[in-house]
Amino acid sequence: MAFVSLPRARTGSNFTARLSETLLNAKAAIRQRRMYRKTVDELSALSNRELNDLGLCRSMIADVARNAVYH
Repeated sequence: MAFVSLPRARTGSNFTARLSETLLNAKAAIRQRRMYRKTVDELSALSNRELNDLGLCRSMIADVARNAVYH
């Protein structure tokens, strides 16, 4: 039976890289959430007539904002 022994990465640098990546992901998620809320707020401020001109109704606002920000 044969096996391969690979050197292990230093724990400190691996932890630092994972922490840095986690913080970057959290910042990106916060930016996306802010953009979602801003989009919802701006669309909600429109009158029904203005929404109709855009081809939207009030029940579609959350879906439209979600698709605009997250897709």
